[in-house]
Amino acid sequence: MEFEGTVYRIMPLTQGESARGPWQRQDVVFDYNDGGGNFTRKICVTFFNRPDDVAKLREGATYQVSVNIESREYNGRWYTDIRAWRLQPKQAEAPAAAPAMPDLPPLAAEPSYAAPSPAQEVDDLPF
Repeated sequence: MEFEGTVYRIMPLTQGESARGPWQRQDVVFDYNDGGGNFTRKICVTFFNRPDDVAKLREGATYQVSVNIESREYNGRWYTDIRAWRLQPKQAEAPAAAPAMPDLPPLAAEPSYAAPSPAQEVDDLPF
């Protein structure tokens, strides 16, 4: 699933050690507007072992976020994770084309300069 969201808050980094080695987890809360009016929703997305992606984020900036949504059961309760797997900054709108420049008048012919004849050359160098 993909959505376009604005970074609302970057939560603190959580680190730990498992049987498979060290891990890092950081949650980022995005404002998401589904296009149905002025109402925005908050979506908390987990970046698991992706510190480089989180380092690029800036609060207030808009990104295209690709996520996997998964639910799991533990002791009779269900928990849902939203994990990011790709992050792209929103492309700025292409600027409007600049108005065409008016045609310039043709350049006047450059005057030609003749090289001085050898008789006119003056040697001003010291001996």
